[in-house]
Amino acid sequence: MSLIWRLALRDLRGSRAGLRLLAVCLFLGVAALAGIGSLSSAILGGLSERGQLILGGDVQFEAAQRQADPAERATFAKLGTVSEVVRMRAMAIRPETGNSLLSELKGVDAAYPLYGQLALKPGAVAARPKGRDVAIAEGLSERLGLKPGDRFRMGEADFRVIGIIDEEPDRSGSGFTFGPAVLADMDGLAATQLVQPGSLFSASYRIRLKPGVTPDAAAQTINTQFKGAGWEVRDRTNGAPGTRRFVERLGQFLALVGLTALAVAGIGVGNGVASWLDGKRGSIATMKVLGADSRTIFLVYLVQIVVVAGLAVVAGLVVGALTPFAIVRFAGDVLPVPPRLDVYPLPLAVAAVNGLLIALLFALAPLARARAVTAANLFRTGVEGSGRPGRRVLLAMFALAALIAALAIASAREPAFAAMFVASVMGLLVLLTLLGGAIRGIAARVPRPRAPLARLALANLHRPGAQTGRLVVALGLGLTLFATLAVIQTSLNGQIESTIPKRAPSFFALDIPKEDAPRFRALVDQKAPGADIQMVPNLRGPVVAIAGRRVADMKDIPDNAWFLRGDRGLTFATDVPPGSRVTAGQWWPKDYAGPPLVSIDQEAAHAAGLKIGDSIIVSVLGVEVEARIASFREINWDTLGFNYVLVFDPASLQGAPYTYAATLAMPLAREAAVSRAVAADFPAVSMVRIKDVITQVGDLLNQLATAIAVAGSVAILAGIAVLIGAIAAARRARSYDAVLLKLLGATRGQVLLVQAIEYAVLGSVLSALALAIGSTAGWYVTTRVFELDWTPDWPVVIGTVAAGGFGTLLMGLIGAVPVLRARPAEALRTL
Repeated sequence: MSLIWRLALRDLRGSRAGLRLLAVCLFLGVAALAGIGSLSSAILGGLSERGQLILGGDVQFEAAQRQADPAERATFAKLGTVSEVVRMRAMAIRPETGNSLLSELKGVDAAYPLYGQLALKPGAVAARPKGRDVAIAEGLSERLGLKPGDRFRMGEADFRVIGIIDEEPDRSGSGFTFGPAVLADMDGLAATQLVQPGSLFSASYRIRLKPGVTPDAAAQTINTQFKGAGWEVRDRTNGAPGTRRFVERLGQFLALVGLTALAVAGIGVGNGVASWLDGKRGSIATMKVLGADSRTIFLVYLVQIVVVAGLAVVAGLVVGALTPFAIVRFAGDVLPVPPRLDVYPLPLAVAAVNGLLIALLFALAPLARARAVTAANLFRTGVEGSGRPGRRVLLAMFALAALIAALAIASAREPAFAAMFVASVMGLLVLLTLLGGAIRGIAARVPRPRAPLARLALANLHRPGAQTGRLVVALGLGLTLFATLAVIQTSLNGQIESTIPKRAPSFFALDIPKEDAPRFRALVDQKAPGADIQMVPNLRGPVVAIAGRRVADMKDIPDNAWFLRGDRGLTFATDVPPGSRVTAGQWWPKDYAGPPLVSIDQEAAHAAGLKIGDSIIVSVLGVEVEARIASFREINWDTLGFNYVLVFDPASLQGAPYTYAATLAMPLAREAAVSRAVAADFPAVSMVRIKDVITQVGDLLNQLATAIAVAGSVAILAGIAVLIGAIAAARRARSYDAVLLKLLGATRGQVLLVQAIEYAVLGSVLSALALAIGSTAGWYVTTRVFELDWTPDWPVVIGTVAAGGFGTLLMGLIGAVPVLRARPAEALRTL
């Protein structure tokens, strides 16, 4: 082994440039995989580390549309220090201008915050809210032009701004909100008179537990003593469950994209090693003449590959480990929570192991061919074939591929999805390999064109030593990635525009008192004659049991059964709601007055394993209401109307305190007048402008698309490197061809045209295949992974693939420039 190491290092000193492609491809793949894993771990670590800050306590009990009664408050106090927080939507109105903005009104008690500090920006006139003095978010300050000392109105109260919120420790745990925050104390909240029976608000009780009391024990105490009270429990280990699920799912998808980049890089490793070893055939034959056996040859070049691969992997790991630090430095504002900056060994180890395994997998076949080079090759350069890997090498390659797949599946959050993804990538590689062989076979059998240049281009596809197989794999992977990312990107970008109906509502109006509903309708009709007003009863409450199973006792809630998490909007109706149709069961009669019945969205029911006749229990203001499922409905969510998962018969909930919600559709010119009139006459009504909601959702989708594009760009760069390597691998044979053609009278332009025809044929075939495969992959990711509509912009997608095909042709011609410079005398001496 000492001799092998000495020979390997000596040879490596003189041929480092030959393994440059291996190093570049492996570096890109490992850096992508390590960077994605490190960033995902850092964000999840931040969620865990800041769990108490994000949640606002060690444990939180939350209920909709009601506050805790004295017995519940007393039990909370026995567990530790309690902080009460009430959140609701309300309109902030600037009387001087008449401008208004939907905001999140947050009432807090004197104990808030239990963890962290509430901080206001410099210039504040007081440290924290008190009475009619409130703190506001920067967004509200900018939109309404408010500054410390200014006044505005919410509900029945006039408030003074004491400062702009700089740090609100539990903001990340609040989830998606419709507007900027207004922070008031409990006296200020009461002064608004917005908290009324039936109004939409949530009351949270955060507890800093006493020593020795665990979150699980606290939850068990409350659920046992107040069974059926409808308390939703969260603890410090999962302060922002929605954010955690999103980060985990996106992190898994991006990690698989990174693994794909590494697989693409593996093709480049194989091409780079093959090209490098092809240039070493003379040296290998010389070593055979001097007595080296095949094992020595194999190990000498394996050592060199391992050394270069190890350095590339280390460089990729360094970049991957620094990725969270760089993103926080340059784009920290787009992250959902501040990540915990650290070096995370697990994702780095996974990236390193995957990198080395893929390097070995794709280097084994060229090494096996190099091992088979004979001494006679010194006298048969360019004539003797390279042979094929033996059975043992093929078995070793199969074992390495299986190990890589097993590692990807075992480290994934959703093994089934990861298995499908890995199988798809492997299937694509096999398909492209078979296609390469098919192209060679077809090119060898089709009739020869009469045109000499076309005949030469066709012969280049199937002649001995042709790089058709490598070019097909490299081009196919690159173009498929282009197509897939284009489909995903355009689907995300077009998601909002394509799903908004032509006549979308202008506003959602919430918390309309039922006794004031006629007056509200009359006011809107007065300010916007002809406006379309759709009003529905509205309550909120959590689902506490389904089919005899308590939701609190369910260990694993399916992702698609989202209606079991948190509070749900509830309503009742005599007729089937617009935009819905009954798909199973029957709707109740108009005069139904029997036991409670409920109609449920069919997708939600299937996700939860429910069937017609099963029971559902919801908690409304702390009172459990049990209903039997009478029907399933298919809901058209794209109407942008009020689409409720659960619709009850009128007799079930009509006696409960409720308010009305409404959709208002009107000309754009009337929106401002209606908004001002409602804000003045109905201070308790919240007006949600649809355009503002669409803008917020659009921003989220743009961030998602950017993350996918950044991760995918690494795979595309690796694909470009693979293509360059495949072109470089064929340079030696093409140099001989160019020299011979020149000796026979061909011009440089004709030599270049031959290669242009060859690459044009390959590019056309592979572009069509990439468009089909990429569209399918993009459809699956968009509809199944992100659960969005598939709305690709086909001109952009086709243009992207066409641009990739043209880029392929251009790179092929650029790669032919050194071939055209080959000197006949120099080339003929090496034949």
